[in-house]
Amino acid sequence: MPPHGKRRLSPVATLLSLLFLFAYTASAAYAVLGIDFGTEYIKAALVKPGIPLEIVLTKDSKRKEGASVAFKPLTSKILSSESSVFPVRIYGGDASALSARFPGDVYSNLKPLLGLLFKDNDVVAGYRGRYPGLRLVEEKERGTVGFQSESFAETEDPFLVEELIAMEFNNIRQNAKALAGKGSAIQDVVITVPSFYTAEERRAIKLAADLADLRILALISDGLSVGLNYATSRTFPSITEGGKPEYHLIYDMGAGSTTATVLRFQGKTIKDIGRYNKTIQEVQILGTGWDKTLGGDALNEIVMEDMIQQFIGAGRMKTIGVKAEHIKEHGRTMARLWKEAERIRQVLSANAETISSFEGLFYEDVNFKYKLSRTEFEKLTSGYAKRVQSPIKRALESARLSLSDLESVILHGGAVRTPFVQKQLESTIKNPEKIRTNVNSDEAAVFGAAFKAAGISPSFRVKDIRAGDIAGYAFGIAWSSGGKEKHQKLFIPTSHTGTEKQVTVKVTGDFSFALNQRLSDAPLEVPVAKIQTLNLTSSVQKLTERYGCAPTDVSTQFSVRLSSVDGLPEVTRGWVSCEVTETTEKKVGVVDGVKDFLGFGVKKRDQEPLRDDEDAKSSTNDPSGESSTVSSAKESKATDSEASARAEEDKLKEPKKRIETIHIAYSIEVAGSPPLSAKSLRRIKDRLIAFDNSDRSRIKREEALNTLEAFTYKARDYLEDEAFISASTDEQRAQIGDQFKSASEWLYGEGADATQEILKARLDELRMLIDPIQKRKDEAARRPEEVKALEDALQQTQTMVNLLTQERESKASAEEAASSASATESQPTEAPPPPSSDEFADLDNETSTSTTATVTETPAPPVMPVYTAEELAILTAKQESVRKWLNIKLAEQEKLSPRDEPALLSSDLAAKSKELNAALMDLLQKKMQQTPPKLSTGKTKTSKTKKAATKTVKAKISNTESADDAQKSEDVDDFLKKNMPGVRRVTAEELLGGMKGGKKGDKAESGREEMKYDENTPEPDSEETMEGKRTEKKRKANEKKKSKTKSKGRNKAAKGTRAKAAEKAKPEPEHGEL
Repeated sequence: MPPHGKRRLSPVATLLSLLFLFAYTASAAYAVLGIDFGTEYIKAALVKPGIPLEIVLTKDSKRKEGASVAFKPLTSKILSSESSVFPVRIYGGDASALSARFPGDVYSNLKPLLGLLFKDNDVVAGYRGRYPGLRLVEEKERGTVGFQSESFAETEDPFLVEELIAMEFNNIRQNAKALAGKGSAIQDVVITVPSFYTAEERRAIKLAADLADLRILALISDGLSVGLNYATSRTFPSITEGGKPEYHLIYDMGAGSTTATVLRFQGKTIKDIGRYNKTIQEVQILGTGWDKTLGGDALNEIVMEDMIQQFIGAGRMKTIGVKAEHIKEHGRTMARLWKEAERIRQVLSANAETISSFEGLFYEDVNFKYKLSRTEFEKLTSGYAKRVQSPIKRALESARLSLSDLESVILHGGAVRTPFVQKQLESTIKNPEKIRTNVNSDEAAVFGAAFKAAGISPSFRVKDIRAGDIAGYAFGIAWSSGGKEKHQKLFIPTSHTGTEKQVTVKVTGDFSFALNQRLSDAPLEVPVAKIQTLNLTSSVQKLTERYGCAPTDVSTQFSVRLSSVDGLPEVTRGWVSCEVTETTEKKVGVVDGVKDFLGFGVKKRDQEPLRDDEDAKSSTNDPSGESSTVSSAKESKATDSEASARAEEDKLKEPKKRIETIHIAYSIEVAGSPPLSAKSLRRIKDRLIAFDNSDRSRIKREEALNTLEAFTYKARDYLEDEAFISASTDEQRAQIGDQFKSASEWLYGEGADATQEILKARLDELRMLIDPIQKRKDEAARRPEEVKALEDALQQTQTMVNLLTQERESKASAEEAASSASATESQPTEAPPPPSSDEFADLDNETSTSTTATVTETPAPPVMPVYTAEELAILTAKQESVRKWLNIKLAEQEKLSPRDEPALLSSDLAAKSKELNAALMDLLQKKMQQTPPKLSTGKTKTSKTKKAATKTVKAKISNTESADDAQKSEDVDDFLKKNMPGVRRVTAEELLGGMKGGKKGDKAESGREEMKYDENTPEPDSEETMEGKRTEKKRKANEKKKSKTKSKGRNKAAKGTRAKAAEKAKPEPEHGEL
C-alpha cells in the first residue's frame, strides 16, 4: 500500500468526490442566515441571490422575534411523545402574552441557562425566582437544566434548554424560508455569542443549532459582528501606505449582559492572483470586557422588587399578612409584575414618570396602582450605575490602550437608551463627542453576522473584510510525565482564532493529556477536552528498532489550533520523530543504465584504469607516431575521471542526517458536561419531528374548519341568488337550507374538536348539494357567449373557403393566359455580331465565333398560396361537421328547462371553436411556411463572351418579371374590387414579417400577398371597364418587353476597363437569381 499522503484515488472515488463537492456548492448557493441570539429578542437576516441582507420578518411582520416559546395546553395531558397530537406551540410576543394564563408552559429568556449545571448555580436560582411558575429539574444524563411541562405527564422526559432554543431557531428558519420563496433551502448559519461564553455554552449553542437542522458556519462575538457591520460601508487608512489604524470601542448593553469590545480597523495591501495586489479591510478584536448580569433584565428586576414592596405594604395586603415570599412563589402574579416592570423601564427612558394599574392581582378582588418617576428609578439603580464603566476599563486594559487612543465609542443594544446609562458613559469617556450612535443599535449585530455568513459561503462575493475574533479565555495543556503534573500555556485571551501552535512533550509511551480553559472567575482550570494517544508506544519502538533511535532522542509533538468555527482549541495532528544518520549510495537510474549498456556511460566503480606497463605495450604496438600522443591524452583524461569518481564516491559515503516521522493516532473525548448519547439525541429529534407534524396537522385542520365555516355562511347568498333559484327546485333549496343549518350548529358544538377528516367529509356532503346547481347556473351564464364564438368561427371559415376557391379559379385562368403569351415571345434569335468599334477589341486573346443565347423563362412566384381541391374539401367537411353538431345540440338544449342538466356545455363549445380554428390555421401556415420558388434559366451559349449573355438574360428576366408582377397585381386588385368590396391587398412584407421575423430580401423575393379588410376602399369599377384596362396593360407590357430584349441582344458587353465601368454603372435586377 502506498504511504499515507501519496495514495491515488480511483476514478470512481474522484468522480464521487466531485459530485459531492458540486452538491455541497449547489446547496450552499441557496441562502445563508445570520442570527443575533439575544436574551430577550432574536433577530435574523437573510442573504440570497436577489435578497442582499434582508431582515427576516415574523409572522406579524415585526423585525424581531421575542425569545420565548409557549405550549398552549390541550384539554387532556399528553401521555407520551408517541402521541400524534401535541400542544400548540406559540412563539415570540404571542407566547409572552400567555405567561399570565399559563405560567408553567411559557419559556422565556433561556439564553443565560445554556451550558449551566443545575446544582449549586446562582444563575439557575435567580431564573427560578424570576419565573416561579416553571418547573426546573435536573437532566439526569448530563446534569444540566431541564423543564417539566404541565402539558405532559410526569413520566415524560423533561425538555432541555437546547431543545427549547432549537424550537425558536426552527421558527426563525421557517420565517426565513417564507422570505426566500418557495423551494429555498436554508441550512448554513452564523450565530452571535457574547465574548465571555465558555466552552460549555458554545457547545450548547451548537447542539441547539444541530437539533434545529442548522449547520453553523461560525460563532461570532457580538462586538465583532457590530464592528463588521460598521466596516461594510467604510474604508480605513492602509498601513501598507503609511496610514495609522483606527481604534473604536463597541459598548453593547442588552437584556441579559453588557460587553465592551475594543476593535482595530485598518486597510492593508496584500498579494492577489498573479502579479496583482489588492487592498483589504481588517477588523480585529484587541480586548474585551464584560458584566454577565448587568442588563435590561437586572433593571426590570429592581422595578419589580419595588412593586412587590409597595403591593404588600398596601392596606388590605398588610392586614392579611401577605409577605414578599408569598408573592414571589405565585406564578401568575410574578408574570404580570415582570411584564409591567419591563414596560415601566422602557417608558421612563422617554418620560419623567409613569403609572400602572392592576386588577385582581394575587387575589381576584385586589386592585393595585403603582407610580414611579425617573428620579426614583435612578435612585433605585444607583448601585448598577457604577457597574456601567467596569467593562470599558477591562477592555482597554486587555487591549493595552487608553481612552485617548479611541476614535469613538459606538453604542449598541436596547438598554443603552436608559438615561442614567448614557450619563455614566459620558462621565467615563469624558468626551461626549466620542459617543456615537452611527450604527443601528438593534440590527447592526445581525447584519454583521449575515455578512460574515455570506463571506464564508462560496456562493457569494462580498467586500473583502478580514474579521479576527479572539479566544476570550486562556487555554493550556496538562499531562503527566514521570509522576509529575506538567502544564503549558497555549493561548492567551487575546489570541486570534485560527492560530496554531506546536507542543513538544517528552513522553515515549501512550499517555493522555487535557486541554484546559482558565476562566477569569474560577481559581482552577476547567478541562475542555481529553486526548488519548493510541500508537505512541509502538511508534517509538519502531523508531528504535528500525532506525536505531535512542529513546532520549525521540520527540513527541502535537499541533493545537484555535478553531475558527467555535473558538475552542482542537488537536489537528500529532507525530513522533527522531534524527536518523545514514550512509547513502548514488542510485543508478534507467537512463544511466541504458548509457552503460551502449557504452556511453560513466566508468564503473569496480573498473580500474590501465597500468603503466599496459599503456606502454599498447604504445609500442602502434606503428604510427601519432598514436603515442593520443594515448597520453587518453591517460590524462582517465586519471582525471578516476579522481572525480573517487571524490564523488567519498562524498556520497559521508553520513547524512534526516528526520524520520511517524504520525500518532489519538482519540478525543469532550470534557466537562458529557455530550448527549446517541439514544437521547434520537429521542429528542423524534419529539421535535412529532411536534412539527402535529403543528402541520393542526394548521390543516384549522384550514378545513375555516373553509367549512365560510361555506355555511355562503349558503345564505346562494339561497337568495335569482340565478341560483332558477337553476334549482324548491325541494333542493329546502334540503340545502336544512343541511347548512345543521352544519352551523354542529360547528359550534361537537365540530369544534372534530378532526380534519371529519371536517372534510362534512364539507364534501354540502358541496354535493351545491355543486350541481352551481354548475347549471354557470353553464346558463356562459353558454350564449360560447355559442356566439363558435358561430363566428364557422362564418369566418366559410368566408375563407369561398375566398380560396375563387382565388384558385382566377389563378388558373391567369396562368393559362400567361403561358400562351410567353410561348409566342420566347422564340430563340440568332444574329451575327455587328462590327465592333472598340479600340481595345484586338487585345482580347479569345477567338470569337458566333453568339447564340436560348433563354427559357420560369413563371414568377404566385401572388397568393394556391390550395388543392382536396385541402379545401377537408376544411369544408370539418366546417360542415361542426355546424351539424351545433344544430343538434342547440335543438336538444332548447327542449330542457333551467333545472335540467345541460345538454350543451360551454367547455364543449370552446373545444369545437378551438378545433375549427386549429384546422384553418394549420392549412394556412402549411402554405405560408413553404419557401418561395426561385427563378431558373436554361442557357445554351457558343460564345466567348459569357458576361454579355448573362447580363442580357438578367435584364430580360427583370423586365419580364416586372411586367408580369404588375399585371398580376392589377388582376388581384380588380378581383378584390369586383367580388370583395372593403378588402385591400397587402404585400408579402406585411404577411411574412410577423411569421418569419421579416427579412427584407425574403419579402421582396416572395411576391406573395394577403387579403385584409379596408373600410376606406372605393367602390369597384364595372366588369367591362376592368376588362379593357387589363387588355391595354397587357399590350403595353408585351411591347416594352420585346423592344428591350432586341436592343440588348444587338449590343455586346464591353471589354477591359470599359466593361468593368459598364458593369458598375448598370443597376442590378430587383429580384430573381441566375
